[in-house]
Amino acid sequence: MAVDKTPLTPRRSKRGQPIARVAASAKQVVSIIPSPVVHTRPTVVDDLLSEEIEEINEEDVGLDALKTRFHESFTVQRNVASPIQSRRKPKKPVKNDAQDSEDGGPSAESASVDNGDVFKVGDTIRVQSSGREASVAVIVAVWTINGGDLEPIVHLRIHWFVRPSELPAIRAKRTYYQNEVYFSLDSSAVISVSSVIDRCEVYSISDESAPSTSSLVEVLYALEFEDSPFPPQRTYCCRLAVHPVRGLYYAFSWKDHRQQALEASSEWGLAEPWIVVPEPVREPPLKKRRLQPIRERKEDSEDGGSDLAEMSEDEYQEVEEALAESSESEGQDVSDDEPSVPRTPSRKRKRAPSTPRTPRTPSRKRTTKAAPTPHSKAALRARANRKRMAIRPPPPDRSTDISLQLENLPKDPWYRAMHVLHVASRPDALPCREEEYGKVLRSVEELIEEGSGGCVYISGVPGTGKTATVHAVVRELKRMAEQNEGNPFTYVEINGLRIPEPSAAYGLLWEAVSGHNVSQEGHLKISSKEALKQLSRHFSSGRAGPSGHACVVLMDELDQLMTTKQDVVYNFFNWPTLVGSRLVVLAVANTMDLPERVMTGRVRSRLGMTRINFQPYTTPQLEKIVKARLASAKEGLPEETPDVIAPDGIKFASMKVSSISGDARRVLDICRRTVELVQPRAKTAGTEDVKQVIKDMQNSPTAAYLRDLSFHERLMLAAMLKCIKKEGVEEIRWGDLQHQHLVYVNILAGDEDSFRKPTSGELSLVLEALVASRAMLCEEGAVVLKKGEDERRVVLNLEHGEVERVLGEVGGVKWRNALNI
Repeated sequence: MAVDKTPLTPRRSKRGQPIARVAASAKQVVSIIPSPVVHTRPTVVDDLLSEEIEEINEEDVGLDALKTRFHESFTVQRNVASPIQSRRKPKKPVKNDAQDSEDGGPSAESASVDNGDVFKVGDTIRVQSSGREASVAVIVAVWTINGGDLEPIVHLRIHWFVRPSELPAIRAKRTYYQNEVYFSLDSSAVISVSSVIDRCEVYSISDESAPSTSSLVEVLYALEFEDSPFPPQRTYCCRLAVHPVRGLYYAFSWKDHRQQALEASSEWGLAEPWIVVPEPVREPPLKKRRLQPIRERKEDSEDGGSDLAEMSEDEYQEVEEALAESSESEGQDVSDDEPSVPRTPSRKRKRAPSTPRTPRTPSRKRTTKAAPTPHSKAALRARANRKRMAIRPPPPDRSTDISLQLENLPKDPWYRAMHVLHVASRPDALPCREEEYGKVLRSVEELIEEGSGGCVYISGVPGTGKTATVHAVVRELKRMAEQNEGNPFTYVEINGLRIPEPSAAYGLLWEAVSGHNVSQEGHLKISSKEALKQLSRHFSSGRAGPSGHACVVLMDELDQLMTTKQDVVYNFFNWPTLVGSRLVVLAVANTMDLPERVMTGRVRSRLGMTRINFQPYTTPQLEKIVKARLASAKEGLPEETPDVIAPDGIKFASMKVSSISGDARRVLDICRRTVELVQPRAKTAGTEDVKQVIKDMQNSPTAAYLRDLSFHERLMLAAMLKCIKKEGVEEIRWGDLQHQHLVYVNILAGDEDSFRKPTSGELSLVLEALVASRAMLCEEGAVVLKKGEDERRVVLNLEHGEVERVLGEVGGVKWRNALNI
C-alpha cells in the first residue's frame, strides 16, 4: 500500500489559548512512565504537536506509519541532579520500589529519585504558559505516538481554565476570589509533559457563597481550604464557566461536570465530554395568534355534545389558557377517560415514550448545560436593542470634559471662552462628524463582534477630527464592553510621533497582546527584534491572546511609520488577515492617497477595502463648531451675559480658514486670540477685530523672517520638519538633514528653479546662516570634535506649526503636499 506523504498541517485552530512553554520542573524529570495501553488507533494530525508535524514533514514520514496508544495515567519521576533528557536518546526507566525490593534493595542510581507523581485523566494541573502566572487546566486524554523515528513521548490533551488576569482589560468588571478560576466553555489544546509544572486542586463552590458582583470595583477575597492536600498557591475555586470572547459568565458546578465527563464515553482523544454547552437564553414569548372557534361537528350536535360553536373568541381564549395552566401545574397528561375539549396540542406537554430507548454513545448535545447568569440575559437583551439603533451619539470624554473644567473657572465669559476655544480642550460632542463617527463605529464593532481581524484606513487633512472621532469610538466600545453590551477587547494606541523609531511599535503591541499591565509594572524591557519574534510566533501559531479576545490598535500618524522597506506597516496590516487573529488596526493618516502614492503593492493588498475619508470642514461646519464651544462656555451664566464674539466675526474667520485648509484648529486659534484681544475692554469682538488678529498672525516677526529667506534656507527648514516627524525626536543628525534636503531638491525645485544639487560645503553655509539668525541651533563644543561631521546634532528653534503654515503659504500646493499639511 502506498504511503501518503502529503505535508501535514494542523486541522484545528487553537487561537485564544495560552501558549504552553517548557516548565522549569522539566529539568528534574528522570523518566515518564505511562500506564498500560487501553486503546490503539491510527494517528491523526490532531494527535501531534506542531514541532512534530514539522519533523515529520522534514523526514518525509507518512502518517499511516504511526499509531496512537491511549493510557489512563502516567507517572513522572524526578531527580534534582538529573539533566534534561534528549528526546532521541532517553535514559532507561528507573525501577520502582517493588522491583528494588525483588533485587534486594534500591540501587545507587535510584537512591535520589522520588516515588513519582501520578497524573490521571480528570486531574487538574498547572501549565507553564506565556503569561506571568501559570495557567490551570484539566487532563482530558493521555497518549503516546509510536512508529517511525519518533520516540514514544507522552502527549496530553487538556481543557483550559481561565484566570481573571487572563481576561481582557476592557470588560464587565466582576468581583472574584483571589484564587478563583473560570472554566472555559470549549478551549482545549495538545501539549507535552514538559509543559506541566505540578498538580493542583480545583474546588467547586456555590455562587451564593461568592462575593456579590460589581460593575465598578474588583474585590479580592482570600479563600482557604483546610482539607486541601495542596498549599494555598496550588488551590483554586471555580463557580462559573466563561465565554472569554463574548465576556459572558454561566452558572457552573465543576464537581458535577467533572463527574459527568469522566462517566461519559466519546471517541478517544477528543474533548467533547468536557465541553460546556450553554442553554439558549429564552426570548420573551411572542403574542399568540388568535384562533377561530372550532365549529360544531355533526356527531357532537346529535349527542348534545360540545357547545364551542356558541362561544365567543374571548371565551374560547380563556378556555385555552385555563387548560394550558392546569396541564402545566399538574405535570401530567390528561386522562383519556375524562371528557376534554378538542384543542390544538401544546408543545409543553411531555409524553412518555412508548418503547424504551436503546443505550447509545452520548453525543455533544448531552453534555453539561450551564444556565446563564441573570446579568448575561440582560446584556443579551441590551445587545439586541442596541443593534436596532443605526447611529449612536459618541459618549463624552470625562477625563477632558469641558463642563467639569468650567466649574472651577471664574464667571468671566471672556476667560471661559478662551478656555473652551483652546485646541487642547475636547468638547462633549463632535459636531459635523456624526456620519464619519457612525461609519467607524459600525466597522470596528462588526469586526469585534464577528471575532475576525481587519484594517480600517482613515484619512484626511490635519484638523478634520480624525483622531478625536476614533477616540470617541473607542470610548463607546469601552462603555459597551464594561456594561456587557459588547465583546471585551484590549486597546493600545501607537502614535508615530511619540515613539523613537517605527520598530518600537512592536514592543507596544506585544505588551497589549501578552496582557502586561503597563500602569502597574511599567514598560517591558524587550528589544524590537525580540518583540517582533514573539508577535510573529503568537499570530502564526494560531493563538490570539490568553483568552482569545480582540485587540484594537490605533496607529496614529501612519505617515511617520513608513520606512524604506515598509516592513513595520506590512506586519501590522498582515497580522489581521490571518484567520482568527482578532486584531483590528485603525490606521490614521494625513494623506488620502498614501497607499497608492507611497505603499508598495504587498502592503496595499493587506490594507483591505474599508477606507473612510474626512473631508475638510466647510464654512457652515466651522461656524457650528465655534458656536457650540461658545455655547458651552455660557452654561451657568446669567441670560443677559453678552456674546464674546459677534456672529459676523465667527463667519468671517470660518470663511478665511475654509478657503485655505479647512483646519478646525486654525479657526479656534483665531477666535481665541480675538477674545484675548478684546478681553481688557470687555466688549464683543466684531469682524474688524478678527481681521486684525488674522493680519497679525500672518505678519508676525517669525512669518516675516521666513518669507524673506532664500529657497535653500526654506528648503532646509522643510527638510528639518520632515526629519523631526520621521524620527520622532527634536535633535536630528546633520547627515540625515543633508540627505532629506537633497531629496526635497528633486521634489520641490520647479522648472523656474534650475538649481543644481548643492555640495556639502554649500549646505554647511546654509546651516550657518540659519544658526546665525537663531532659527536653528547646532551642537558645539569638544564633544563635536570627537564625532564625525555628519554625527553632530541640529535643533529647530522656531515653532513648528508656524513654520509649516508660512512655508505652505509661500510654496503653494506642492510644498503643502510634501509637508503633509
